[in-house]
Amino acid sequence: MRRYFRVEIEQDEDGVFVATVPQLPGCVSDGKTRKEAIENVKDAIAGYLASLKKHNEPIPPSIKEEVVSASYLQTS
Repeated sequence: MRRYFRVEIEQDEDGVFVATVPQLPGCVSDGKTRKEAIENVKDAIAGYLASLKKHNEPIPPSIKEEVVSASYLQTS
């Protein structure tokens, strides 16, 4: 079963991209690039979910949201 989770990615002071999953406390990974951080956090999520299942813990539901882009006029 495929689940969807929000991942927040920030670049730290050393230039490393850190990916966290707010729905899964403590589920964090990183990478030298944004793409690498995303791939690494996918593995972290899979491991986290496997651990929840192994310990008969509930798995959080998938997110149901959209990301949209909007333009605005900047005034001085």
